[in-house]
Amino acid sequence: MSDVVLTEREGGLATVTVNRPEALNALNQEVLERLASTFAELAADEQCRVIILTGAGDRAFIAGADIAAMATLSAEEARTFMELGQAVCNRIESVPQVVIAAVNGYALGGGCEIALACDLRVAAEQARLGLPEVTLGIIPAWGGTQRLPRLVGRGRAKQLILTGRPITAAEAWQIGLVNQVVPADQLLPSVRALATTILENGPLAVRAAKEVLELTKDADLPVGLKAEVEAEVRLFATADRIEGMTAFLQRRKPVYQGR
Repeated sequence: MSDVVLTEREGGLATVTVNRPEALNALNQEVLERLASTFAELAADEQCRVIILTGAGDRAFIAGADIAAMATLSAEEARTFMELGQAVCNRIESVPQVVIAAVNGYALGGGCEIALACDLRVAAEQARLGLPEVTLGIIPAWGGTQRLPRLVGRGRAKQLILTGRPITAAEAWQIGLVNQVVPADQLLPSVRALATTILENGPLAVRAAKEVLELTKDADLPVGLKAEVEAEVRLFATADRIEGMTAFLQRRKPVYQGR
């Protein structure tokens, strides 16, 4: 039996692949638990700085939650399953690394919610994204009703959630749901190039920027501005800040040490 979640490491980059192509990488309890443990392990790894999350095969990123597994759940069992899905999305969102979703096909329902929990989303041209839960008599409950409006605005989010209609990658880019759309054969090379750009930056600065963005996303402007200054003050006391500014003045590429 194949491993349902695969992890590959290359320097500061980790690639996590949901590996159920025969089920369009649908998320059952086993996959969710493996994703949770995988991201917990990576979160604690200071050598890992960027994580790519994708799905096996060329048809689906994650087609959604496993409906066959959900169909027989009682209401209380559904509560446990939804809380697990939310916990996984929260874990992905909160890791200190930058997480990039490489959306290689269908990203529907829970799959779209997993993508929403990532920092950045790059989609192949044939990808389809959406939250079709209302067509099944339920609602998005892994953060979809909360993260989608924060990303694309309440009006667009309501249209996607209330109609349940999936949209193309091009439409997703137009409304800001994805950051970039590329040909399918260029998806992973493009995502790796994006990851490389991030890896070339000061590691402490990238981590601090994500931390401030996440901690203040629901804060008032004065609170956010204060957090921003405090993070900057901490960075000014680092060797990386000295190296970055010295390299700029010397017109050379900086060599960061993460300290």
